[in-house]
Amino acid sequence: MSTTGISSTKYKDQMRDYHMQINALREKMRALRGDQSREPVEDYTFKDAQGEVQLSSLFGDKSTLFVIHNMGKSCTYCTLWADGFNGVLPHLQDRAAFVMTSPDAPDVQQDFASSRGWAFQILSNKDNSFAQDMGYKSENGWEPGVSVFQKNDDGAMVRVANTSFGPGDDYCGVWHLFDLIPEGTDGWQPKSKY
Repeated sequence: MSTTGISSTKYKDQMRDYHMQINALREKMRALRGDQSREPVEDYTFKDAQGEVQLSSLFGDKSTLFVIHNMGKSCTYCTLWADGFNGVLPHLQDRAAFVMTSPDAPDVQQDFASSRGWAFQILSNKDNSFAQDMGYKSENGWEPGVSVFQKNDDGAMVRVANTSFGPGDDYCGVWHLFDLIPEGTDGWQPKSKY
C-alpha cells in the first residue's frame, strides 16, 4: 500500500463532500425537468417482427413509457447501454413500460437481441420520423438517448423528459466503476464480444 497521497480520513471527507455536491446538482436537474413543458406527441407507427406497432400501445397498463433511442447493432456503445438496461429491466418495468428503438430492420433487431439475451421489446424507427422529431437523428446521423412519455386518461401522449447518452453519463454503471481505477478507462472502448 502506498504511503503517498492524502490520508484516508481526508479522502473520505472530500469524497463525501463531492457526492453531496453531485446530489445537490441532481436535485436541481430533477426540478428543471419538472419545470420542462410537456410536449404533445403523435401516435407514431413502428415495426417489429410481427408488423406495425403504435406508440400508444407501448404503455400497456402503465401511464409512463421509457423509449430508448439506440443507434443499432453497429454501435458498441449503444450495445453496452442496452446490456445494462436488460439487467435492471424488471425494476424499471415495475414502475413504467420500457422499449428500445433503432434504425435496424426488425429481423436484424430480433437476431441481435436474442444473441445478447435482451428481454425488452425492440422496434424499428427506420421508416418514421420519430428519432428526428425527438431530436435523436440529424444530418449527422443517429444519436443515443432516452425519451420519457406519459399518457393521460384521455389517451393524449406527452414527452415529459429526455436526455442524450454518452461515455461517462449516469445511465451506464461501467463508466463509474472504471472511475475507481486510478487510470480510469485508459482508452477502453466497448466491444460486441470480448
